[in-house]
Amino acid sequence: MKQSILLAALLLSPLATLRAAEPSEPFFTPEQDKAGLKTDAPVDEKLPKVLILGDSISIGYTNQVRKGLMGTANVIRPKANCGDTSIGLAHIDQWLGKEKWDVIHFNWGLWDLCYRNPKAKTQGNRDKIDGKLSVPIPEYEKNLETLVLRLKQTGATLIFATTTVVPDGEVGRVPGDEVKYNAAAEGVMKRHGVLIDDLYATTRSFGPEMFSGPGDVHYTPQGYQKLAAQVVTKVTEALSSNSRP
Repeated sequence: MKQSILLAALLLSPLATLRAAEPSEPFFTPEQDKAGLKTDAPVDEKLPKVLILGDSISIGYTNQVRKGLMGTANVIRPKANCGDTSIGLAHIDQWLGKEKWDVIHFNWGLWDLCYRNPKAKTQGNRDKIDGKLSVPIPEYEKNLETLVLRLKQTGATLIFATTTVVPDGEVGRVPGDEVKYNAAAEGVMKRHGVLIDDLYATTRSFGPEMFSGPGDVHYTPQGYQKLAAQVVTKVTEALSSNSRP
């Protein structure tokens, strides 16, 4: 009986509600990165809460960010690849839940700038030759504007991570498009006073050994370690600013 009451209480807690509301994953995440989707990480209610939103790149560095902030903050993310901004708009309320977030580190972009063709045989129907652009820049900018306004309602310190590099040979993405999407995103962030974590600049300096393979937007553990270290630094700075009188 006591166990049933305890289980019911847990399910009604804001964090449990957030995790229970997680949508099915519509976007591809490499198997080696899925450990970042773990949602049963211990939560210390005395520590600040940090929410990570993003695609499989963010999933790839989430666990290392957790380790880097252990004892400093709880690091939580939805059990989902957050996909493009259209998916973000559809699920943002579920992902935010009713938690009191101290910092939200977020990104959308790689899936927005991807070209897809239903007839393509590649993973995710990626096809930059005959495919259609998922979310054109004007729509991307508009979607981001709406998402940022919603995120600001939480009262959390917001950090936007710039979209990581598109390597040569990527079958559904055009190298250089990420620069254009980042420029649009940075305009939105500056208008709203959102901090920027320039992961693009970091990945732009990566050698081939940091990528999972030729033409792959994903990274090796060493690549994710570098990204995680940068995220930890940015989040720590934001938490420090929050604690100042």
